[in-house]
Amino acid sequence: MTRYRVMAYVTGTLLIILFFVAVPLKIFAHNGVLSTLVGLPHGVVCYPLYLLTTFDLYRRVRWPLGKVALIVLAGVIPFLTFWVERKVVAELRARPEFAPKVDTAV
Repeated sequence: MTRYRVMAYVTGTLLIILFFVAVPLKIFAHNGVLSTLVGLPHGVVCYPLYLLTTFDLYRRVRWPLGKVALIVLAGVIPFLTFWVERKVVAELRARPEFAPKVDTAV
């Protein structure tokens, strides 16, 4: 679950920077440097890793494919990644096998 959370935050952050800073700079200021610096890592590294961690989580949890498709789609819509990550973590923490372990030994 931690790997998924990290990739969701990284992917979501890069996507927001790309959509709201880099692309407007490219369109209005004709400066494509930031869109290359942010878009390339997001599209080539982070989003594929986000897909892999989502698939890994799907494999462990056995979600229906429709739910996995929505989680995957969240990686390409700004701000949705953070909302979906919160929902996924809340759902998983409600399940006993994924609940945080508490050490009761003294």
